[in-house]
Amino acid sequence: MLADIFAQVEVSEQLAIVVPALMIIGYALKRTPKVQDWLIVWILLFTGVIASGFTLGFTVNGIANGIIAAGAAISTHQAYKQTKNRDRDEIIDKVIDEKLNQKK
Repeated sequence: MLADIFAQVEVSEQLAIVVPALMIIGYALKRTPKVQDWLIVWILLFTGVIASGFTLGFTVNGIANGIIAAGAAISTHQAYKQTKNRDRDEIIDKVIDEKLNQKK
């Protein structure tokens, strides 16, 4: 049954427009003080499904493309953020390790 559903999904070219749009929306939401961080993912998911639904139709394919677009936008942002902060994270880990080793 699940294989039949996946067979209906075809990744659309419109994701090339929806993914960057979702990234911009996420960026704006992140800077909105009244929107909590945990809510941004759900807003992007909902927005991606609605955008894909309007362009591809509210079918399994349209909804799946919305979910894929939101996932791509979120994971791209996380990859950028983690790559950018890797040196800081390594320094923090080193300081924590040094503090833990001093207590032994």
